[in-house]
Amino acid sequence: MTYFLPHARTGDDAKAGRQQARASKAATLVARLQAMQKQINAKNFAVLRLNGNGLPATRKLSCVLDNWGVDTEAMAHELVSAYGSEMLAHLDTSLLPILWNGTGEHQAAETPDFGRFTQRLTARLLPYSGLALPVRLGAQGNGYVLFLGSYIDVPSEVIIDLHGRSCQIMTDLLGADERRMLPSESLSDREIGCLQMAGDGYISEEIAEKMGLSVHTVNAYLGAATTKLDSVNRIQAIAKAIRLGYIS
Repeated sequence: MTYFLPHARTGDDAKAGRQQARASKAATLVARLQAMQKQINAKNFAVLRLNGNGLPATRKLSCVLDNWGVDTEAMAHELVSAYGSEMLAHLDTSLLPILWNGTGEHQAAETPDFGRFTQRLTARLLPYSGLALPVRLGAQGNGYVLFLGSYIDVPSEVIIDLHGRSCQIMTDLLGADERRMLPSESLSDREIGCLQMAGDGYISEEIAEKMGLSVHTVNAYLGAATTKLDSVNRIQAIAKAIRLGYIS
């Protein structure tokens, strides 16, 4: 006679359960960030993580979570190109919040009663103002939680509250990202190769040409790697692959 265990889960069921749990945690982080965003009437949030803590040339900020939508890569590139070097230098020496003004009328980030406890960056050609809250948690937990919008006016008690909550957001992200994947979820050589080239700044068409693949195949490899790395976009997948040692 064969006995069946009604509550036993197959491998696929267990994997689906893990994916559902991770998706639920990601949604919770997003909801927390959206609540913080709404508190200061910002339009978007973004979390930047520091990668490459060794040689200065390898250090860079990567966007690991945001609500920019389809323009994530372009927005992240624009922001890091404008302020990345200043943010990296600031992160090494200070935990004071950073503010900058956007271009055009009615574009400003202000904290009138907390001004001397903030660092103001010179305005660049960015269409939005910003508040960047630095976080330092150790070798892998350094970066910024940012809020972007047209006019951001943050009183002292709010900015202190947001800074504390930003540290908790980064702590939770670090805890989730440092869990190693199961062997069945490890990356293939092709996925690693495509991720490495994407991390080096190549677009899908360039990767396809260099690897002798179709653009569709390259995007499929990058998509599979992003899923396996439990990431919400390509930028986050690259950042996590670096932390896990798949790419440099």
